Amino acid sequence: MPFQAFTDYLQLEKKYSPHTVTAYLKDLEDFQKFASEVYQYADIVTVNYSIVRSWIVSLVDSGISNRTVNRKISSLKTYYKFLLKTSQIEINPLAKHKALKTSKKIQVPFSEKEIGNVMEMLQVENNFEGLRDRLIVELFYSTGIRRAELINIKLNDVSFAQKTIKVLGKRNKERIIPLLPSVLNTINGYLPFREQLENIKGVDYLFLTQKGVKVYEMLVYRIINTYFSRTSEKVKKSPHILRHSFATHLLNEGADINAVKELLGHSSLASTQVYAQNSIAKLKEVYKNSHPRN
Repeated sequence: MPFQAFTDYLQLEKKYSPHTVTAYLKDLEDFQKFASEVYQYADIVTVNYSIVRSWIVSLVDSGISNRTVNRKISSLKTYYKFLLKTSQIEINPLAKHKALKTSKKIQVPFSEKEIGNVMEMLQVENNFEGLRDRLIVELFYSTGIRRAELINIKLNDVSFAQKTIKVLGKRNKERIIPLLPSVLNTINGYLPFREQLENIKGVDYLFLTQKGVKVYEMLVYRIINTYFSRTSEKVKKSPHILRHSFATHLLNEGADINAVKELLGHSSLASTQVYAQNSIAKLKEVYKNSHPRN
C-alpha cells in the first residue's frame, strides 16, 4: 500500500482518527496524481516547492476555497515532516510555505427556541427511531460532543449511578461529561426499543440503525439536518452547529470559558474562543441597548 509507513505513523504515533487518516491519504494521492500527470514525477518524496505551488494554483483556479486548499497543504506538510523525521529527505519543501488567507466565518448557532421546537417535534415520536433521534439531538446539545464521539458511544460508557457519559475524543483522549436528568430519562425510554431490534450486530454501541448496526456519519448528519430544516432558516444545519450552540449558550449564561474548554475536549483555549464570538456580540448588543449614556 502506498504511504503505508506514513499511515502507521498517523494511526499509531499521532493517534489520528480513521476519518482524519483517510483525508490525509486522499490529499497525498491527489497531489501524487498531479505531480505524475503534469511533471512526470513517479514519487512525491523528491518534489520541490515549485511543484507544490503549481498544485496550489491549480486548486485555486478550480474554484476550491482557500480554507480547503490550506487543509490539503497541511496534509502535505505533515507528510514531509514525517519524511524529514525518518531521514528520508534532508530538506522539507514546505518549510517556508505560508497558508493562504481565509475569511473568518462565525458559525451561527441555533437559537434556544429553534432547539426547543425540535425537541417538541420529537416528543411525540414514541418509537425506536423517534426516541433515538431525540436522544441524538439531546446529547449533542447538552454535552457538546462531536459527531464521531457520539457514533462511538458504547452502552457501558453511560453511568446512571454517576449521571455521566464517557466519550473518546481526538487522539484517543477520554473525557467524562455530566448528563442532565432529562437526557438520562430519554436514554431509559430509548433502551427498551433498542433491545427489541432483531439481529443486533452493533451490540456494544448505544446508537443503532433499524437494522441493528452502528449508526454512521451521514445518517447522523441527515437526522440533524432533517429536523432542524423544519424549524430553522439557517444555511448550515449540522451536528457541529449543535456543538457550537451548546458552547455559545453556556457562555451566554456566564459559564467559565475554561470549563467549556474541558467539556468540549479542546486541547487549547484558542479553539474554545472561536465559540465565544457570538457571546461577545450579544454582550455588545446588551451594552449598547442598556447603557444610560447611549
